[in-house]
Amino acid sequence: MDHMETTRLRLLRPTKQNLCDFHAIWSIPEATRWSSRGCRKTIDESREQMKGLLVENNPDGENYAVFVRMDDSSPPTSDAIGICHRHLRRISSRACEYGTFKGSYSPEYNISYWRKIPYAAPPTGENRFRAPQPPIPITNGTYDSDQTFDMCPQRTVNGSEDCLYLGLYSRPWDASQPLRPVVVVYYGGAFIQGSAAFTLPPSGYPVLNVSEANNFIFVYPNYRVNTFGFLPGKEIAASPTSDLNPGLLDQQAALVWTNKNIEQFGGDPKNVSIWGQSAGGGSVVAQVIANGGKTHPPLFSKAMASSPFWPKAYKYNEPEAQNLYDTMARLTGCAGKNSLACLKAVDVQTLRDASLIVSSSHQYNTSSNTWAPVIDGKFLTQSLTDATRRRQVNIDFGFSMYNSHEGENFIPPGLKSETNSGTPSFNSSTASFNNWLGGFLPRFSKRSIQRVKALYPEIGSTETISNYNTTYGRAQLIYRDVVLACPAYWMAGAAHKNSYFGEYTISPAKHASDTTWWNQVNPIQKSNMTIYEGFAGAFASFFQTGDPNAHKLTDATVLGVPENRSTGKEFVISEDGFHNVKIHALRERCGFWRQSAKDVPF
Repeated sequence: MDHMETTRLRLLRPTKQNLCDFHAIWSIPEATRWSSRGCRKTIDESREQMKGLLVENNPDGENYAVFVRMDDSSPPTSDAIGICHRHLRRISSRACEYGTFKGSYSPEYNISYWRKIPYAAPPTGENRFRAPQPPIPITNGTYDSDQTFDMCPQRTVNGSEDCLYLGLYSRPWDASQPLRPVVVVYYGGAFIQGSAAFTLPPSGYPVLNVSEANNFIFVYPNYRVNTFGFLPGKEIAASPTSDLNPGLLDQQAALVWTNKNIEQFGGDPKNVSIWGQSAGGGSVVAQVIANGGKTHPPLFSKAMASSPFWPKAYKYNEPEAQNLYDTMARLTGCAGKNSLACLKAVDVQTLRDASLIVSSSHQYNTSSNTWAPVIDGKFLTQSLTDATRRRQVNIDFGFSMYNSHEGENFIPPGLKSETNSGTPSFNSSTASFNNWLGGFLPRFSKRSIQRVKALYPEIGSTETISNYNTTYGRAQLIYRDVVLACPAYWMAGAAHKNSYFGEYTISPAKHASDTTWWNQVNPIQKSNMTIYEGFAGAFASFFQTGDPNAHKLTDATVLGVPENRSTGKEFVISEDGFHNVKIHALRERCGFWRQSAKDVPF
């Protein structure tokens, strides 16, 4: 622009912080703004001619840092006015009904971010083991959200029960722009550990950054884990101030917060996806089947589950689940008539240490149940297999992935050794395999065990594994299908509209191998742009539209993601590119597991 209403500006004393390290763009009309690279050069050359840092008070409540050259009396021109590199949105506060939160901006990654926002009250005292309560109002001014927050209590001595915070980030936004899609992300960690706190560049950034055209918001909430988030038992169910599955209720509360407040940050509450990997993917599964598939009002419409970890899901009062409660009461010295009151009052580290003992009690050759969602009759009213068979789910669009060899992360390593090894001890013999299988599926009859062996023979193949001929390969495939691949297949397939399903096969294709392409910035993403753009780009397109092909970044010669229900095909990511593969064998195996679900159980 050639003229500027200088009466709208207020003079501030220049400081290094206010000068935004001279990362600037020019205050000229949107259509003709210069690139940030050219602007930095120009601002450095013109710095000595600049005099005074001015801040425009915008109706949106944002502060625009402005350089104005004052060496003549003529009106400022477009080459004399620089605005901090955030397209008029470097310093930004957002007002929610319980407080105002100041965000920050990263010129390096071109994102606005809020790293710490409380979305619920601290779950301490009587609120331990309870559904999250409303956040405490912020009454002492604007809350600076550019700070980290504690993980919930878990494996380390770090962590705090005051942990129900979330962070979010996106491309810069102001109220003149359309609202953007939103993605709420749950972390993994076997429902035992994990944290949503992020540094720069944040988790998931490669998905946003795979294309400059992408424009959506990532929300990362903390949720309670291990005994703090998943203590089962009839005592919990009977208590008016306690709830089963409070970790899942934390996740739902973060979704409620998102639907209520995300417009203030430029998000569209009518276009929300959820995403997670491992137990984060299992958390996605839980939210998809929650409330009998009738969550009201709807909190999201799209779900992406990457290797969803869905361990055996017992009813809250079944012996395996009740044993967890009784063990915790015994280990903390709380056994007796008032055990729950004692568990609520006991020191957090005592509870944490007891929880770790329970976690470590899980052994490869048994069906030991540790921390995981339970069927509680309220939030989770039915099993995964029943909910997905009836398509009683909370999504219109589903997309799930699994990795070819990820069962290897969870089975006894001794199964690949000729001699006994590991604790508990296993070897590669058929007898050792039978011992593991019986421990993994203790409710199965001899006839059912024989059916499992027939579906997973000593020498066999899958859609993408040309042959396996070891006990280790056989066992990993069983575990993979039961805990990861079939839950992924069922969840995506139950979506009311479209279903997408994929397999990651790039070696080693173990659990979390795929995250190198989309979780954190790393060189592999530039080493093969076709895989990066076709893989992370499919995620980004799905989050924005419900269709992984709508914003396809690869050219027409590269295969996209097939709609699974109509084609019977999965999207395969391999070393040589992408393939669309029929999944007859996997469908048969998952069909067997669905029929046998009550004996797994899931």
